[in-house]
Amino acid sequence: MIQLYTSPTPNGYKVSVALEEMALPYEVHAIDLMKGEQKTAEFLAMNPNGRIPVIVDDGFAVFESGAILIYLAEKTGLLMPTDAKGRSKVIQWLMFQMGGIGPMMGQANVFYRYFPERIQPAIDRYHGEVKRLFGVLDRHLAQHEWLADDYSIADIANWCWTRTSRWSGVDPEPYGNLARWHRAIAGRNAAQRGIAVPIDSSAAMDNDKDGKAFANNARTIVEMGKNS
Repeated sequence: MIQLYTSPTPNGYKVSVALEEMALPYEVHAIDLMKGEQKTAEFLAMNPNGRIPVIVDDGFAVFESGAILIYLAEKTGLLMPTDAKGRSKVIQWLMFQMGGIGPMMGQANVFYRYFPERIQPAIDRYHGEVKRLFGVLDRHLAQHEWLADDYSIADIANWCWTRTSRWSGVDPEPYGNLARWHRAIAGRNAAQRGIAVPIDSSAAMDNDKDGKAFANNARTIVEMGKNS
């Protein structure tokens, strides 16, 4: 059985959603980022970078969420074509999330939600880039049901991040095609199960009191990362 080491973050959800979509049996190990469990010797033996998620499959550890998604797709033959061009389409959009959506939304979160000082030029810079990337997705999805030819790990990866846009301070409403795509994935039972592993953080992010606590915890984790 696959061992999943994860936390309730977009990158963590990417893997749990994929595991649910692929109907792979897995055992969850919730990693408490506030306690620094991702920095223990045991965890670093699986991922030297000290970040979640990680899977261990029959003793073989895989870290980096994008690499895990590719590994699982190739292991099962699901959610990614096997022909070179079809596979490339999926990986292109996966890399779009890994190199663009994730980092830019992550920085928007830091400056909009977590930083103790409000540095407006930084907020504007990252909000502007997130909006630009959302525009890329929206224009593409105007002509395509899914990011690649069929529903794939690329859709999972991008959805797990873009669904949290309001937390990043970006209004998703202007992007109608993106909204249609969001609804289609949110309606999938496997996707709903996946974003509840190890817990569903959506309610905490939407509630003012819980949202402040969530942001305070995230701020602490950001500060820990600066010193690691």
